[in-house]
Amino acid sequence: MASLAAIMSMSASPALAAVCMDKSMTQDEIVDTINAQRSCDGAMKVFRVCEFGASGDVLLGAAVEKKCEADFLSGLKGAPKRAYQHEMQVCDRKYRNQSGTMYISFTAFCRAEVAQRYSHKALNAGPNAR
Repeated sequence: MASLAAIMSMSASPALAAVCMDKSMTQDEIVDTINAQRSCDGAMKVFRVCEFGASGDVLLGAAVEKKCEADFLSGLKGAPKRAYQHEMQVCDRKYRNQSGTMYISFTAFCRAEVAQRYSHKALNAGPNAR
């Protein structure tokens, strides 16, 4: 997680803005929109529509991770928790030797997608699974 924190500090730029959902939005507004989604999948959808394709995606991806982790992290123990942490570390290492901010974006998406998969597993394994 230390490498994610380092990446996040590099990407914290208030000047970032994107045309997202048919309007100009700052990075903070996009994060707020992600946070306001009712589900992990909704958060991921906003991330995909509003991505920067660069280091600005770290904050967006972190918001998606947090939204998705709310579905499963508190109940994740032992081997499954270690597996989740390992998959996140794989994402952190996957592009570490690549240059260019697009690889920082790829890492953010990888992490968000791992959290989304775990959310799906948790929601489908619950007592009210469809």
